Amino acid sequence: MRFAHDTEPALRAAVRLVNSAEEPDTMTTLAQLREFYRDEGYTGRAPRGADELAAVRDLRPRLRALLTADRDRAAELVNEVFAEVATQPRLVRHDDLDWHLHVVEDDSPLPVRVLVETATAMVDLIRADEFSRLSLCAADDCTGVVLDLTRNRSKIFCSPACSNGAAVAAYRERRRRAD
Repeated sequence: MRFAHDTEPALRAAVRLVNSAEEPDTMTTLAQLREFYRDEGYTGRAPRGADELAAVRDLRPRLRALLTADRDRAAELVNEVFAEVATQPRLVRHDDLDWHLHVVEDDSPLPVRVLVETATAMVDLIRADEFSRLSLCAADDCTGVVLDLTRNRSKIFCSPACSNGAAVAAYRERRRRAD
């Protein structure tokens, strides 16, 4: 299933943000937040200070709950976000992007934009019943979130580090058994 072109980037950004809370925490400085903002293609007002960094960091457990919820609970959480934040949906076209949905004002604080864009992206997963696209990392020592957008739904690790670690562990186990 292919999603709207603005759904996948919003889900990728949310997963990246949630997984930044895994050890080692990779969202501890304003520079890291600004890099996240740039890399994930957010538009509008850039992050401005330590308060916004703290608010984005505080958002991670809420996003994790949304990304790991079952379909019915995710719908409840999305509705909570929409009720909490004054949304003003509008279709926009900018930069190299074709028509897509902006749900809050571009000058809204980044934590609000991340939360609402994630909730909006989750609407597509809920309506298409595509929750198999989200899972937890298969690495024994990781609880990262996995976003699987592969055609054959084969992605099981949240990062190359977890994938490589599992491959090394499997290799060592095979070597141990062979000896």
